[in-house]
Amino acid sequence: MESIMVEGGKGTVELQADGVIHLIWKPNVSIEAQDAHAAMAAVNEIADGSECPMLVEMATVEAVSRQARAFFSIPSAASRIAVLGSDPVDRVLANFFFDLRVSPCPTRYFTSRTESINWLLGE
Repeated sequence: MESIMVEGGKGTVELQADGVIHLIWKPNVSIEAQDAHAAMAAVNEIADGSECPMLVEMATVEAVSRQARAFFSIPSAASRIAVLGSDPVDRVLANFFFDLRVSPCPTRYFTSRTESINWLLGE
């Protein structure tokens, strides 16, 4: 498994053996535009020219700024995105995120890691 620290240190990007990219945000961070830009650059770097499904772990993220949300609407190496949260607050953040942008690929919210991976892999 290859792993890259997102510039600024608020998260990591990993390419798993199953071909799924994991973007893992640290607990209690607020994601600003520069964080989103750095995360998407790390996603593109780890994909190395390929398109891959991506799991975004956002449990316990404090906030995602409007400017950061704009970066996530730009096409990247992600072929589909599963957003994994753990509670109703995460769902509210994810829904707000989905409502304010046009997704560059199929995107869904999950609270189950197994269900999210199955959806990403088309199972």
